Amino acid sequence: MRRGGGVGATGTPKGPPVPRGRASVVTPAAHDGGMVVSTLLLVLDLSGTFVFALSGAMVGVRKQLDIFGVLVLAFAAATAGGMTRDLLLGAVPPPAISDWRYIVVALGAGLITFSWSPLIHRLRSAVLVFDGAGLALFAVSGAQKALGYHVNPVAAVLLGVLTGIGGGMLRDVLVSEVPTVLRSELYAVAALAGAAVVVIGDRLPFPAVATTIAGALLCFGLRMVAVRRDWQLPTPRPPDQSRRDEHASSARADER
Repeated sequence: MRRGGGVGATGTPKGPPVPRGRASVVTPAAHDGGMVVSTLLLVLDLSGTFVFALSGAMVGVRKQLDIFGVLVLAFAAATAGGMTRDLLLGAVPPPAISDWRYIVVALGAGLITFSWSPLIHRLRSAVLVFDGAGLALFAVSGAQKALGYHVNPVAAVLLGVLTGIGGGMLRDVLVSEVPTVLRSELYAVAALAGAAVVVIGDRLPFPAVATTIAGALLCFGLRMVAVRRDWQLPTPRPPDQSRRDEHASSARADER
């Protein structure tokens, strides 16, 4: 069951589309369902904006940036993924710059972090927690919004992943770090799992709220467990290690 149709002022889908050639009749149940999805998307987007802005501002504080730099990182981390998704979907201008709520939430989180910077220095692990929460919220909201624009399931999952990782990538690049998604414990994979749950639930179909919560919890839980247990994707061995292994193998062969 596909949800959503037109696009409202904030870029979120409205009620279900009306087939061509038929009377424009929207039942109360359908209207209520569209309102639930629209409200859910707004709550997820604003929540993800807040927690990702916190993670971006925390990085700025840790790097000893001034207040302008902290606010730039907060806004970039909070909005880059969503704006990229909206541009690809044709939801222009993106709500991140056309809806004052996104701007206020992102900059407000940056100001809160800057004001409490002494506490932030003592809570370095909080960056990972907020980053994981933002990843989960944006991954599922990105997939839900893509489904509202009737893209195919694979594209919906990929747009969910892009929404989740885009802000963190820009944040890391702005402070001259290798993006977390390219070097860290199961980052994009966690977003992929969360977005996939949303899309699979939509195809079965299951209630949007239930699949969204399940996808977010899966993404956040997988990310936090990966950080705690140091789960990582395979990486190539350093050249020196490869040579040492070759020499060891040759030595063992000579001994035989």
